[in-house]
Amino acid sequence: MIPGSRPPPQPPPVPSCGDSSGGSFTLLHPDIIRAHILSRLDGPSLASAASSSSQLRTICSVDELWRDICASTWPSTTNPSLHDLISTFPLGFRSFYSDSYPILHLPSIPSGPLAPSLKMPSKLISAIDIFYAGDLLFSKVQETETSIPRFMFTTFQIDLLEPKESIKTPIPYASQSVENMIRHLEENLTLNWILVDPTYKRAVNLPSPQPVSVCRDWLYLGVAQLQFSSFLGGDHEESEFVECRPTLVCRRGVDGRMEVVEVSMRMEDIEGRGLSGKSSLVILAEAMEGEKRSLKVRRGAGGIGIAMKERFEEFQEMKRKRRERRRRWERAADMACIGVGIAIAMSFFLWLHGLFSCSTS
Repeated sequence: MIPGSRPPPQPPPVPSCGDSSGGSFTLLHPDIIRAHILSRLDGPSLASAASSSSQLRTICSVDELWRDICASTWPSTTNPSLHDLISTFPLGFRSFYSDSYPILHLPSIPSGPLAPSLKMPSKLISAIDIFYAGDLLFSKVQETETSIPRFMFTTFQIDLLEPKESIKTPIPYASQSVENMIRHLEENLTLNWILVDPTYKRAVNLPSPQPVSVCRDWLYLGVAQLQFSSFLGGDHEESEFVECRPTLVCRRGVDGRMEVVEVSMRMEDIEGRGLSGKSSLVILAEAMEGEKRSLKVRRGAGGIGIAMKERFEEFQEMKRKRRERRRRWERAADMACIGVGIAIAMSFFLWLHGLFSCSTS
């Protein structure tokens, strides 16, 4: 600096977050924060913002914010009957989002016997949203009575489409090879299937959002079977784990584009056998009550889809090993039966031989 000259003017200090001079974020009117800032966040970001200060926690608890997030994430929640039901949850749409956003976690080992006093729902409400390349393809809310004998003692299966009903899609078929078609479906078709218990005000989002398997053989016939999966703890007596398997079946339409002709869900044990409605309801009730949820999923390309595919492959490997053990046991049992049969035949032959020898002598 030149002697005798004045120092250059300094810029005004930047107010800190706790400064009361008018620059603090928290000095903004709560309506401005809610309408112009928090309304632009997704669910996880809104939950993170709520943990930053007591004032933001209060603003982030406004049910309108969570209602809008639920509507953008799952358009089926705008259905009037489901909307009214969610409003009766303990914390409204915030409770519903908390139940439905996490991905159910497949435990490494069984966690123990099922709780003896589970709260069993008398009905289940399915909220389904199917997206293609981010655009909503299909949305539906359907109620299933779970207390009737037809549900309790038959194989658990929920069907959303009538036999002659179909969903038109913009998915091209003829211009793609089988490999490209599989990759295209896995990357662009997503499914959210939330089961809601209207009695005890709880929900669970079951399947992987992206397909974990696309049947290659079916594609040669113009039909695609897309499997989505979620894995739950079993009854720990007959099966340690069970698979909740939502399935989409698409076929080639008359216009050369795919159309969805089946949207269904069933429960299978590790042997591939379908579970009854009663057993499935117990497992679903435990999943809704338990804390087997995990928000720690991979970020980046694939994200949740990669994690769920790994779980699916792990479950398939468990099924393969179980089948191998069963086949070995069956072969050993067959050999034992053959040995016993031969021993009985030889004993009978020796007895006849001895009897004949005694009679001739």
